[in-house]
Amino acid sequence: MSTFSLHTHTCGELRASDLGANVVLTGWVWHRRDHGGLIFIDLRDREGLTQVSFDPDVAGDAFHTAETVRPEWPIKVEGVVRLRPEGMANPNLATGDIEVLATGIEVLNKSKTPAFQIEDKIDLNEDLRLRWRYLDLRRPSMAANLRLRSDFTFAMRKALHDRAFTEVETPALFKSTPEGARDFIVPSRLQPGNFYALPQSPQLLKQLLMVGGVERYYQVAKCFRDEDLRADRQPEFTQVDIEMSFVDQDDVMGALEDVLKEAFASVGVDMPTPLRRLTYREAMETYGTDKPDTRYGMRLHDVTKLFANSKFKVFATAANTDGQAIKCINAKGAGSWARSKIDKLSKVAQAFGAKGLAWIAFREDGSVNSPIVKFFGDEEMEALRAACDVEPGDLVLFAAGERMQTCEILGGMRCHMADALELPREGHDFLWVVDFPLVHWDDERKAYAAEHQPFTQPEEADIERLDSDPLSVGSHTYDFVMDGYEAGGGGMRVHNADLQMRILKLLGFTEEAAREQFGFLLEALEYGAPPMGGFALGLDRVCMLLAGADSIREVKAFPKTTNGNDLMSSAPSAVSERQLKEVDLRLL
Repeated sequence: MSTFSLHTHTCGELRASDLGANVVLTGWVWHRRDHGGLIFIDLRDREGLTQVSFDPDVAGDAFHTAETVRPEWPIKVEGVVRLRPEGMANPNLATGDIEVLATGIEVLNKSKTPAFQIEDKIDLNEDLRLRWRYLDLRRPSMAANLRLRSDFTFAMRKALHDRAFTEVETPALFKSTPEGARDFIVPSRLQPGNFYALPQSPQLLKQLLMVGGVERYYQVAKCFRDEDLRADRQPEFTQVDIEMSFVDQDDVMGALEDVLKEAFASVGVDMPTPLRRLTYREAMETYGTDKPDTRYGMRLHDVTKLFANSKFKVFATAANTDGQAIKCINAKGAGSWARSKIDKLSKVAQAFGAKGLAWIAFREDGSVNSPIVKFFGDEEMEALRAACDVEPGDLVLFAAGERMQTCEILGGMRCHMADALELPREGHDFLWVVDFPLVHWDDERKAYAAEHQPFTQPEEADIERLDSDPLSVGSHTYDFVMDGYEAGGGGMRVHNADLQMRILKLLGFTEEAAREQFGFLLEALEYGAPPMGGFALGLDRVCMLLAGADSIREVKAFPKTTNGNDLMSSAPSAVSERQLKEVDLRLL
């Protein structure tokens, strides 16, 4: 029974056990059906749907009012719960056994005709949905998504609170400290010419909280990054941010598994623990990505040695060059595709960095079709069949060249072929990817870049090679992978000021620049900083996967488009000359 509300029950609450009850319902008119002597209204709120029937002999004047109402009018109805007539029950509806026989109605407001029908399972242009988002949110699927997000977020908070984590709110206006993406900057009116930055994450602040003795911190944190957008990325996003001190890597990962398991269970998802762990190198070599979806096979096969003496020059060169490899995947079932369809895969591979795509199609009739098969002898073909478990109807796709690039190309092709072949992906897939390299080489900047972030603790045994061989240095890092997405990531932090400065210099900072950007952190690390490690869970992304959606826009109330626009409010928009003058800015 509801309290502090105009209604006694929600529209998804009533059951056969409520027969005879006098009830008051409020909601929006979803459908109205006039059957001559009777009027039926499907009344909808965030909890569901109830059928309300209006009989002129019972409803009196309310019947005439019911004749006037239209879709999306908010109304209040009074009536008695009764069983639906025999043969009229709706087994697909939670309230499908009953209806409310109306005795009264009050129109609370009227509505213009909506820009689209407030229904699920209809083909709607997304821009239209975002322009009229407040109407889109009325659809049952969107209401369910927001409730799912709320329930999961609450469960995360409870699980962390129950384990002695302290929720601490960190500033939204802070210093610009580039962490891999562009900052959103905010001009200061009180200090002309100076700027705040919106936080890309609370990373540095949570490390300072560890120095400050908080020991176990969490926050459901709003973060901002001015970067190119896609289906699972927005300029503002939410992460469940976590940090612990006086711990090692296994302590952090163990605590996270407990918290995540409890939170997923709250929304009906079982996460078996302990989670599998793949090293970064294992993930790349086996799946071609550091965020593999292991619900389907199509693993990468290393066939470098098999083609060491090949007459195919591309393969022979890769097989006999240090740092290069020949790898392939077996797309079972695609060998029956038409030649023209297979040839189009070359453009797909180019999008992943390939110059071209070598392939061999093993037809159902036992024949072999391929532009390169003429270069291979019977022995090589038999070895390939054995290595890749080739059967009639299979399509083997190859990449050759620099080892990591080869893995990445085939990792992209693996995902593409899984979609093209509509491979089943049942349930959810959880695992850790651990032991990332500390840095990688950025060809565009011609400099080293942090693989995770600049504050990651290197493997202790590798620190002596920081200057001589940085690419060989490992790190204490761990990514939480869910259904082929990086759903969260973290690592142990540097807690020594001298080591932190060495790493910043490796990444291209001068000492002066490092102190300008990160001086407050370097100073804090000199005051007894404890060993610390943490994690950030991408809340939007996880909720997207739990909802079975294709975009995080489906689990955010008011998202932006891929161009960063809010179509509902027309943001971003121009501001007045007066506003610019107040912060000493001028448009050029």
